[in-house]
Amino acid sequence: MQRKVLTRRRFVTASTAVSATMLTQPFVRTAHAAGKLSVGFWDHWVPGANDVSRALVEEWAAKEKVDVQLDYITSQGEKLRLTIAAESQARSGHDVLLMGSWWPHAYANQLEPVDDLVAELIKLNGSIDDSVTYLGRAQNRWVAVPATTGSQIKGPCSRIDLMKQHAGIDVQEMYPPDAPPKAENWTLETFFKAAEDCHKAGYPFGIGLGTTADSVDTAGAIFRSFGAALVDANENVTVKSDAVRQALDFYKRLAQFFPPDAPSWDDASNNKWLLAGRGALIMNPPSAWAVAKRDAPKIAEQLWTHGMPAGPKGRFAPFTPNYWAIWNFSKNKSAAKSLLAHLSQPSAIEKLVVASGGYDVPSFSNMKTLKVWANEGPPKGTLYHYPNPYNHQVLSVAAAPSPPKIAQQIYAQGIMTKMTVRHLQGEPMEATLGWAEREVEGFMRS
Repeated sequence: MQRKVLTRRRFVTASTAVSATMLTQPFVRTAHAAGKLSVGFWDHWVPGANDVSRALVEEWAAKEKVDVQLDYITSQGEKLRLTIAAESQARSGHDVLLMGSWWPHAYANQLEPVDDLVAELIKLNGSIDDSVTYLGRAQNRWVAVPATTGSQIKGPCSRIDLMKQHAGIDVQEMYPPDAPPKAENWTLETFFKAAEDCHKAGYPFGIGLGTTADSVDTAGAIFRSFGAALVDANENVTVKSDAVRQALDFYKRLAQFFPPDAPSWDDASNNKWLLAGRGALIMNPPSAWAVAKRDAPKIAEQLWTHGMPAGPKGRFAPFTPNYWAIWNFSKNKSAAKSLLAHLSQPSAIEKLVVASGGYDVPSFSNMKTLKVWANEGPPKGTLYHYPNPYNHQVLSVAAAPSPPKIAQQIYAQGIMTKMTVRHLQGEPMEATLGWAEREVEGFMRS
């Protein structure tokens, strides 16, 4: 964990430039405006990204005359999650913490409502994706503010040359730079045929079947494209529905074209697969491409990030949003809200996205067409369609629309990938469905 203590003296000398679009809501214009604030941010993997968020905090702190203790907490070894749990139990710690997708719901009883702030941000930045609302609201209130930092789409990243040579698909023509997609024929059937052709050529799609996030997120999007949910929004167990049968059958057949060790893959496996030149496609945010720019530039020049194939019920992209949350035991809630308002200004959002090299995806509709995505390369335009600028696909959280308390357990246990592996290894479909039904019913009793 990196710690940066910002003293009042440093604030006085810091830049006082503030965006002209600062929210008018007087979140800190009270007798308690000054004082101290403790903030815990995710330690971003992109070099330099922390420097930009730190500068934004310093800018705000100088204006508001608040002493800030700013910590960057790694997610490696579950350090960030463990910090959240420890502070929840102690009812003491940071005033503001970055929380991953599932944690605002899990800690909703201890989080400060932020309906007032989110309402202002929607007016400023546009509507919020439904998937972000699904995880950011609990008990009929917003319990956390959608965060730009770390929010990501895990869609296809394809090798331009291998997809064209072996599958006859020009991904740049299908998803042209600075233009709407031409993806009418980019369906699950097309995807299946491409996976088969690339597998035959010796370049399998690098998709995992493990129980870590990348594998689970991909399975979740494929299931959603069939309208398949293991538990519906009303908490009815729907494992043995026709939609789940169709999704499982498709994914099992598709999985025969994945690497043979796909069931043991973790979140680093697909990146390594692509950088080693062994596959034609992975499902990932632009982290693999960013590393390729540094370590395998010839491969980076052939990478194109684009949208998902459409299934019978639509086109769904794996999405994992992050949030900024304020503990309800914070001693400076007004200052905390003011800081989050500052970090959510359009100019601040753009700075955060640029600092991440286009990796971070804002949750607001008006912030999907920043120039950074069109300009990033090589090849130039490779990230243009990454933030879903034309809303041609639905951003989807794996295991939705199950209520988050149930979906979180389905997600954490990797039930959809485990179902696929069991069926792929020869277990009859009905036996697999029976196993999954028992697992899910157990979650609902817990």
